[in-house]
Amino acid sequence: MEIEKAVRDYIGKTIHLSLATVSQDAPWVCELHFAFDDKLNLYFRSLKSRRHSQEIAVNPQVAGNIIDKYRVGEPVVGVYFEGKAELVGAGKDQELAAECLKTRLKIENDIVAEADDDAGHQFYKVTVANWYVFGRFGGPSGQKYKLAWNGGQHE
Repeated sequence: MEIEKAVRDYIGKTIHLSLATVSQDAPWVCELHFAFDDKLNLYFRSLKSRRHSQEIAVNPQVAGNIIDKYRVGEPVVGVYFEGKAELVGAGKDQELAAECLKTRLKIENDIVAEADDDAGHQFYKVTVANWYVFGRFGGPSGQKYKLAWNGGQHE
């Protein structure tokens, strides 16, 4: 099975991800709209005041999943990831994040200008270290497959 192709095809079909953070042994999960680039980095926007943003500032290690809705009786499929999240400041990374998000989510307002305001929505990047796919992606149902990701190249 071509795991990278399965990941790319699947995440292109949904705009929500669940992001897990942790602080002082207390886990948290939230839903976010996301975009991704050619290297499968994930981007989202959030306020610095949100719990997940505050936890990322202290502990950048995150995990999450991207799962499209399915009904009872349908085969379960989805994608998990592990990585490192960071606030993206002004510059090339912010321009890339903005372009990815605007294109994918069809955003028309100036989201870069909003990020210039410290109280506005900021850009975040998740550099994914490992991708996992599960379910019916061409292999046996229920089996989990791992794609180790290293600097934009899978192992």
